[in-house]
Amino acid sequence: MIALFYIAAIIAVIATVAVILQTNIVHGLLYLILSLLAVAVIFYVLGAPFAAVLEAIVYAGAIMVLFLFVIMMLNLGQHTRDQERSWLTPRGWIVPSLLAAVLLGQLVNVMSQIDHELIPAQIGVMEVSALLFGPYVLAVELASILLLAGLVAAYHLAKTK
Repeated sequence: MIALFYIAAIIAVIATVAVILQTNIVHGLLYLILSLLAVAVIFYVLGAPFAAVLEAIVYAGAIMVLFLFVIMMLNLGQHTRDQERSWLTPRGWIVPSLLAAVLLGQLVNVMSQIDHELIPAQIGVMEVSALLFGPYVLAVELASILLLAGLVAAYHLAKTK
């Protein structure tokens, strides 16, 4: 199981980097789906099968289809691809690389302080649903309103005059 965890983690990192470096937006979206599915495998290996299924169905399924429809609705062309290529100059990577190095340093520091092995906890449907419809109900509803507002804004931007 540990090997599966590391394989899924490597796939998730590589797919996420491919999302960032991709100039074709549909290919980037496919890499993002691959990254989300790899994270679902990580959840499953860590002992949270319900969270893994939610990750695969909700994020990799429903929200990615919504993103694909928005991309198709916007109908971005060659001009957008050329603009993205101009943004991918080495000079534009200095600040993000420094921030990523700081985060990596923090991660290594935290991981070096842990001296015990992780014990996966079993999380069931009842615990997740009690949290989602209990103290986090406002956050869930705000996220759904935000997604709806993004869809309406994308439609408004894509509408021809």
